[in-house]
Amino acid sequence: MKSYIIKNARIVNEGKIISADVLLKNGRIEKIASEISSPNAEVINAENNFLLPGMIDDQVHFREPGLTHKGDIYTESKAAVAGGITSFMEMPNTVPNTLTQSLLQDKYDLASTKSLANYSFFMGVSNDNYDEVMRTNKKTVCGIKIFMGSSTGNMLVDQPSTLERIFGNSELLIATHCEDEKTILNNLEKARNQFGENVPMWMHPQIRSAEACYLSSSFAVELAKSKGSRLHVLHISTAKEVDLFDNTIPLGKKRITAEACVHHLFFDESDYERLGTRIKWNPAVKSAEDKAAILKGVLENKIDVIATDHAPHTLEEKSKTYFNAPSGGPLVQHAMLSLMEHYHDGKITIEKIAEKTSHALSECFGIPDRGYIREGYYADLVLINPNKGFKVTESNLLYKCKWSPFENYTFRSTIEKTFVNGNLVFDNNNFDESIKGQRLAFTGLN
Repeated sequence: MKSYIIKNARIVNEGKIISADVLLKNGRIEKIASEISSPNAEVINAENNFLLPGMIDDQVHFREPGLTHKGDIYTESKAAVAGGITSFMEMPNTVPNTLTQSLLQDKYDLASTKSLANYSFFMGVSNDNYDEVMRTNKKTVCGIKIFMGSSTGNMLVDQPSTLERIFGNSELLIATHCEDEKTILNNLEKARNQFGENVPMWMHPQIRSAEACYLSSSFAVELAKSKGSRLHVLHISTAKEVDLFDNTIPLGKKRITAEACVHHLFFDESDYERLGTRIKWNPAVKSAEDKAAILKGVLENKIDVIATDHAPHTLEEKSKTYFNAPSGGPLVQHAMLSLMEHYHDGKITIEKIAEKTSHALSECFGIPDRGYIREGYYADLVLINPNKGFKVTESNLLYKCKWSPFENYTFRSTIEKTFVNGNLVFDNNNFDESIKGQRLAFTGLN
C-alpha cells in the first residue's frame, strides 16, 4: 500500500486549525509534525487547503438490493467519496426490507466487493421481527432503525407493544424516523378535498407538518427517557423539535441524540416553486425559520451530527404528480460543499463542520480509531480547496440517477482528494478503485 506525505495543509481537527505535515502509512495516520520526510512516500502539496477527517454519513439509502435502477452500493459510494464522505451507514428499506440477520449479512457481503467507502448497515424493525432484531451484534452493526412514521411502505412500526419492547430491551442505538401517521393522513385528506389529485408541491410541509414531526419525535424522546434507551432521532426538520434535546450533557454521555440533514440546512419552502418534487423529502423541507433554528441547534449542540439522508430516485419517478412522486433525493456528492457554503457565508466555522460531520459521529456511534486526525487513527481524510469553485452539471454527476437538486449551482469550494483507509480513492476527478472500503466496527458502549 502506498505511503503519502500531505504537506502544507491546514489541518482542521478538534476545534483547531494547525499547519502541519501528515504521514499516511499502512492505512493509518503515522505521524503529524511541522516537517516530515520519508523517502518512500509520495508527497502531496496541499497548498494551504483544508484537511478534514472524512465525513461519516449516518443516514443513506443506496438502494441495493432491489431498487438498483435508482442507485447501488458501487455508484453511490463512488459519489460519496467524491464528496468527501469516507464512511456511511445505510438504511434497511431496500427490497426486500432488511428485517432478518441473513438479509443484513447479504448487504455486508455486497459492500465488501463494491463499496469504495467504509460501510455499515442498520438492522430494520417491523411490528413482528423482535427476535431477529435482538440478535443484532452491537459491535459489528451501527444500530437498529425504526420508522415511526409512514415514510416507507410496510416498515412502519405503529404497535405500542413493539415499541415498548424494543426501547426497553435493545442494547443498540435506536435510530428513528419520526412523523405521526395519523396527523399526516388527516392532512392528506384535507389537501385532497381542496385540490383533488393536483396537490401543489408547496403543500408538502403542511401535509407532513411540523405538528406531525413534533408529536412523533417527542413521543420517541419520552419513551427513551422512560426506558433508558440509546435513541438517535434522525433528520430534525422543525424549530420546535430542537428544544427536545439537551446540550448540557457531554456527547459521550448523552443517551438521546439528534441529527440534522444538509437539505434542511440549505433549502426552505420558498424553493418549492423553483425545484418542485426535486426537494420533496420526508420529513419535508419547511420554513426559513425552521431552517435557521436547525442551524442554531447544530451550533449550540442540541443537534449532534450532520448527515445527508441521500435517497436517489429516477427523474421519471420524481417528475410525477404530488401523490405519485417519491420523496428523497441524491445528496452525498455535494453535502460537504453545501456545508462549505455556510462557512463562506460566516454561518458556521470549518472547525464546527469537522465536529458535526466526523468527530461527533465517532462519539455518537462509538466508532474506534476514526473521526479524528490523530496519530494511529485510520487515514480517512478529505482535502478541500475553499478558494476554487465547482459548478454542478449533469456531466459531472456520479449518481446513477444523474440528477441533483444542486444542478447549475456553483459552490465556492471544491473537494480535491479523498483518502479512505490511507488509499487515495478520489484525486481531482480520478478514482483508484483497487482497494475497497472496510466494514465499520463499534465499541458497543451505546
